[in-house]
Amino acid sequence: MLDPSDLASAADVLRAAERDRVPIPPLITTYPGIDAADAYRIQLLNIERRTAAGTPIVGHKVGLSSKAMQQMMGVDEPDYGHLLADMACREDEPVDTGRYLLPRVEPEVGFILGDDLPEDCTEEQALAATAAIAPALELIDSRIVDWKIALPDTIADNASSAGFVLGATRLDPRTVDLTALPVRLLRNDEEVGVGASSAVLGNPLVAVAWLARTVARFGVRLRAGHVVLPGSCTRAVDARPGDVFRAEFGELGAVHLTFERALQRTSPTQRGGV
Repeated sequence: MLDPSDLASAADVLRAAERDRVPIPPLITTYPGIDAADAYRIQLLNIERRTAAGTPIVGHKVGLSSKAMQQMMGVDEPDYGHLLADMACREDEPVDTGRYLLPRVEPEVGFILGDDLPEDCTEEQALAATAAIAPALELIDSRIVDWKIALPDTIADNASSAGFVLGATRLDPRTVDLTALPVRLLRNDEEVGVGASSAVLGNPLVAVAWLARTVARFGVRLRAGHVVLPGSCTRAVDARPGDVFRAEFGELGAVHLTFERALQRTSPTQRGGV
């Protein structure tokens, strides 16, 4: 377990890496005693700094939601991060590739909450509280050099979350088999990933309920109006300048995200750095 000064130091170097677009060595190398509990404290320090500067939380994401990823990381449960307002992207507006270090894209079933979720949330309660589901893409990134991450690295780094976009379709989740949505991910019209919603813990509702119970341990509630990204339905795919991604979800429709062809020099203020 790290002492408060090390927690603050780790939060500072992560924030600087994001602001300056300069990756850092793995935190497990710099802070050998770091564990998952420390990593969540580091994540929360940086989230609190951003919200104090006026950027609201608009949702949460679940990571490591496939058994394969959990086995790779040597864990038996997912992790989570925060979605903030300045992370929201638009389908009709290309993403400034210069905001990111090593961006990747993941297709997900987005949940839009209509009611707050209880602290002891069940899957049935998560379903009842969901106003709609939508096709989504999450943009993940790592402030750790070359994605050389262990579990504490990704947790501290906001579960590697960097952006997200929702497609236009909205469906009542009670009318959809959430275990059987087919998913295709295309990059520049080439298929680069195939999966299904069942890749997310068998049912993405499992991830949503897990998230509500887990954040409650930190005094956090999932609120009405928030977006929940429960995990990727395929492998993550590298994003390069000029790439156009499209994810198709069968009856749930599609969503796309375009990356600027040329790198832009984005200021720290535009990136939401504080």
